Amino acid sequence: MNEDHPEDRPYESTASTPMENPMGNPEGERIAKYMARAGVASRRESEKLIEQGIVTVNGKTLTTPAFKVTGEEDIRVDGTRVGAHEPTRVFRYHKPRGLVTSHRDEKERETVFDSLPQDLPRVISVGRLDLNTEGLLLLTNDGELARHLELPATGWTRRYRVRAYGYVTQKRLDVLAKGITVAGVKYGEITAKVDSTKGHNSWITMSFKEGKNREIRKVLEHLDLKVTRLIRTSYGPFMLGALKEGEIEEVTPKQLGELVGPKWVKS
Repeated sequence: MNEDHPEDRPYESTASTPMENPMGNPEGERIAKYMARAGVASRRESEKLIEQGIVTVNGKTLTTPAFKVTGEEDIRVDGTRVGAHEPTRVFRYHKPRGLVTSHRDEKERETVFDSLPQDLPRVISVGRLDLNTEGLLLLTNDGELARHLELPATGWTRRYRVRAYGYVTQKRLDVLAKGITVAGVKYGEITAKVDSTKGHNSWITMSFKEGKNREIRKVLEHLDLKVTRLIRTSYGPFMLGALKEGEIEEVTPKQLGELVGPKWVKS
């Protein structure tokens, strides 16, 4: 869950009786969708928060994601009040190495969200980059949009530049175009091209549509190559471009409409 806003005061529900109307306002929208639109978390993650019993509406603990709200209610997650919907916003962020892509880390490592400007709205990431991966990370205040952009059905290509140590030829990489199974995990089609080689180090451009956990590292390790640097350069039509490490830049509403479609440019 996102961090508390300064104006929010801690709040705990002492309610133990069921809600008078367990389905909420029939004119509203499902609470999980509302939370996603408000930038709390994706719809799926919002449903998990409800299951944990930390979501309250007007002081009563919610027990079902089917509950409907209009936004006029006092909606809180773990005591933090959920604000009204804001216009959909998307940011391009150049994630440095050494940051975790989560709001809270069990090992208390620094997260992406610790490093963001204080004047940003509540945002969540579109997908993740692991600790030692750098490059383009999309951030948005719209959980529904984040979920849409992550879905394999959306068909967006993720492109990376990879520095790998070991012996590599284009012919060896071409086998990835048909997909590959590593340690029982099946990976889909991967396009890989050797850009340059100096000694035992090569720069490779790799792209695919559905990224699994540590996919590039595991696939190249299977080919006896060790990844020493990994940079995401694009996510669908969004490009890292000249964005410097640690920099963040908002996508304009016009650009957003052109890149993801006008229906996602909500006000």
